[in-house]
Amino acid sequence: MQSGIWQESETAMVEMTNRSEVVPGENERFEELGRGCYAYSADGCSNTGVVIGSKGVLIVDAQATPALAEKVLKKVRELTDKPVKQVVLTHFHADNTLGALAFEPEEIIASDLTKRMMETRGVEEIRVARERDTALFNGLPVRAGVSKPSMTIASSMTIDLGGVEVRLMHLGRAHTMGDLVVWVPQSGVIFAGDLVQKAAVPYCGDAHLADWPRALDRITAFRPTALMPGRGKSAVGAQAVATAVETTRDFVITLRDAAAACVERGLGLKETFQAVYDALAGRFGSRTDFEFHLPISVARAYDEALGLDQPQVWTRERIVDLYDALDGAVATADATSNQTVEDTASSDAPSQEADAEAPLAGSEAKASDLVSDSEFAASLALGSEEDVAADDEDMELSAGDIVEDDKPSDKAETASSDKTSADKVLEDAR
Repeated sequence: MQSGIWQESETAMVEMTNRSEVVPGENERFEELGRGCYAYSADGCSNTGVVIGSKGVLIVDAQATPALAEKVLKKVRELTDKPVKQVVLTHFHADNTLGALAFEPEEIIASDLTKRMMETRGVEEIRVARERDTALFNGLPVRAGVSKPSMTIASSMTIDLGGVEVRLMHLGRAHTMGDLVVWVPQSGVIFAGDLVQKAAVPYCGDAHLADWPRALDRITAFRPTALMPGRGKSAVGAQAVATAVETTRDFVITLRDAAAACVERGLGLKETFQAVYDALAGRFGSRTDFEFHLPISVARAYDEALGLDQPQVWTRERIVDLYDALDGAVATADATSNQTVEDTASSDAPSQEADAEAPLAGSEAKASDLVSDSEFAASLALGSEEDVAADDEDMELSAGDIVEDDKPSDKAETASSDKTSADKVLEDAR
């Protein structure tokens, strides 16, 4: 039985778990994006980037399970037998990271912030992810733990793969606090992770919606000719890249501003969800993952509009509370759990014991605890003007990397500060 909530404003079921029509790993695609640059995609899976140089191979994002990672590696081996030097994890989510060791890399690289998020959120992220999308994580070992990086970077790093220069960059808070993008200037290819989506909608449960448009501006400034998004086919050609970036921007800003307008009017979470659903459904309702992700994305937008700078940790309990708040039509938490991870094997109970014996830092936090109340958030929050300025100074991007537009985009700032614009979003939704 699948769970969901019934919307009064739309005869649409928003599903909490299990995209049953999708078989993860089917319809594999391995696209060449530019010289030495490739993108692997398949139904129901996050994308994986591949960069090949004379010294070795660099992988961007590692799939949800070792078995899915092996499918990518098989494609790579059809092109080269060179060793995998690095696996770059663009952020901490389980569907991008848990296959990392299957590539047998010399290094697993992530941002400092991503490592900290793995340490504080990693255990809960794995639990929730495999319960929400059981098909994707099918075959993942019961005791699978967080794929920890062996190397981290603060802002940027250049890797010489042998005739191919690869730049790893943190462009600011967006899809998560610690997103990296991978830029191959000689080929004009950028691997954007979940910062950009083309045919899918962005997942915003751990997002910083006020900052996300600025990170998109920075991607645009590179003027890439090909871009690998978080899921689905890549954008090839400057116009296709621009369209993918602007479509992502449109979704993020509409979500953010509609939620902010609702909070400004004193609406509750349920009413906010209904208004945001209406505001987005016409343009995005047919896109991959729209109904699957929207409740959690709206909850984050609602929190941010209330002034919660740091996303709360998503736990099983918090997701059930969310669906109860949205209409109370979610089946009991036990009903959901019993059909997912805890019923896949009788040995799952010991897995809970193992987690209890050696939890990662912060994994025992209650669902009601705000990350912004913790020492972690206090040390990493990048919301002030001083922090933003320091972030820009540390970016270490050369003039050759970025081509500035004549008129820098101010869409995000204008939209967030203009009350009339926010009201219009709500009127459009009505």
